[in-house]
Amino acid sequence: MPDTAAPLLAIRHIAKSFAGVRALRGVDFDLHAGEVHALLGENGAGKSTLIKVVTGAHQPDSGTIELAGQRLENLSPALARGLGIACIYQQPALFPDLTVAENIGLRLEPARPLRGVDWPGRRSRAAELLLRIGANISPDSEVRSLSMPEQQLVEIACALGSGARIVIMDEPTASLTQKEQHLLFAVVRELRKANVGVIYISHRLEEIFSLADRVTVLRDGQSVGTNPVDDINETALIRMMVGREVSQIYPPSESAPGAVVLELRNTGCAASGVRGVNLQVRAGEVLGLAGLVGAGRTELARILFGLTPADSGEILLHGQPHAIHSPAAAVAHGIAYVPEDRRRHGVILEMPIAQNMTMAIHPRIFPGGWLRFGAERQLALDYIRDLGVKAYGPDAPGGSLSGGNQQKVSLARWLATKPQLLILDEPTQGVDVGAKSEIHKIIRRLAKDGLAVIMISSDLPEVLGMSDRIGVMRGGELVSILPGSADAHTVMAAALGQKVKGGIG
Repeated sequence: MPDTAAPLLAIRHIAKSFAGVRALRGVDFDLHAGEVHALLGENGAGKSTLIKVVTGAHQPDSGTIELAGQRLENLSPALARGLGIACIYQQPALFPDLTVAENIGLRLEPARPLRGVDWPGRRSRAAELLLRIGANISPDSEVRSLSMPEQQLVEIACALGSGARIVIMDEPTASLTQKEQHLLFAVVRELRKANVGVIYISHRLEEIFSLADRVTVLRDGQSVGTNPVDDINETALIRMMVGREVSQIYPPSESAPGAVVLELRNTGCAASGVRGVNLQVRAGEVLGLAGLVGAGRTELARILFGLTPADSGEILLHGQPHAIHSPAAAVAHGIAYVPEDRRRHGVILEMPIAQNMTMAIHPRIFPGGWLRFGAERQLALDYIRDLGVKAYGPDAPGGSLSGGNQQKVSLARWLATKPQLLILDEPTQGVDVGAKSEIHKIIRRLAKDGLAVIMISSDLPEVLGMSDRIGVMRGGELVSILPGSADAHTVMAAALGQKVKGGIG
């Protein structure tokens, strides 16, 4: 149990503004040694700003921070690390061209000019830290060869090796497999036993109830409540986060399936491991794609968008066969794809919202090379209004937006191409409850307007709540097509390779 004495970290009345916009409005938060304290809130609620204040990346305008009773002034990232404050971000900050052992060594070894590197010792220490968290990663692996989940595990190893007193985890499971999530949970519990204080940020409420001792909710830059986890339920947490009832997270379907837009006949790609897919998607339909990690769902999306073109079978659009050999060909045939990793492939963070939204339609918005910035700005304003993007205006950089609003900008870019088939890969990953509900309503509205939608999601309740039909993939094959009324047990049984009623495999 966490220590009930004086808190390890005490944050009092912290305020922070950027260009006149108040990001934090007198936030109070505390953390005890040996406690897992969850920090919740919608995107834009102030969580990231508060963490940057605690780690010294931002200086607060007012308020105080105390560590073990000592007031901290002019906190910097280097000072925060020296005091034992470690942060594991959703996007790992590692050197891609160095090995795992070199990255860990650079974080943990003191600078010693004119001294040689103890390479065996460095490698041995890295191997020991990786073993402690159960990560099956070689210290000699180059970071660029690691998956995003593996890179996060390296970050956790660095935090452990630094002897941190406070560990901040910002959406640590957003890109982890189920097995890796269990490893992470075990690490969090070990940190608690070692009397380390953990600040745990996640949109997944089930994780909060499984791991946390207390939970604090931020809304509009203010702390609106702190409760022991045992004294609060999911409904109350959602109400605190959004300031209203979210009575209908998954809006009902309002459209009837129309003509077949896409048909796949024994479609496959040897390089992607996808084979023999037979599928029809109709106008006005949301087809959910479910399956375990590595089942081939994203690979199928990439085939349809021409990123890894099909080398077997046929792709028919409105009954006519087409060869989709490139994204340009896909767009020309009315296919749009909103990818999973919005930071790498969805939104260019340094670029204004307007330019992000029009990247895929330059020939149309700038015909003959004429720069029509007024038309670009008006299109952006239309989509900002239409999709409910919360931004200071079309000239604001993409990086200034919350995750949910970045997703809307990415969606707007492809809606601007006037597609007939929209592929959404993990459309609400890392998005808070309120923004998730808004995105679901947008998807339903698009289907009602006649768009054919393929939605890939690892969130099984989302697949069940949003799909008119559910395709289940396993090992690169489409093994079942189920009605949207299917239950979780049936979908999971099909994903695990069991024969199910109504399945095609």
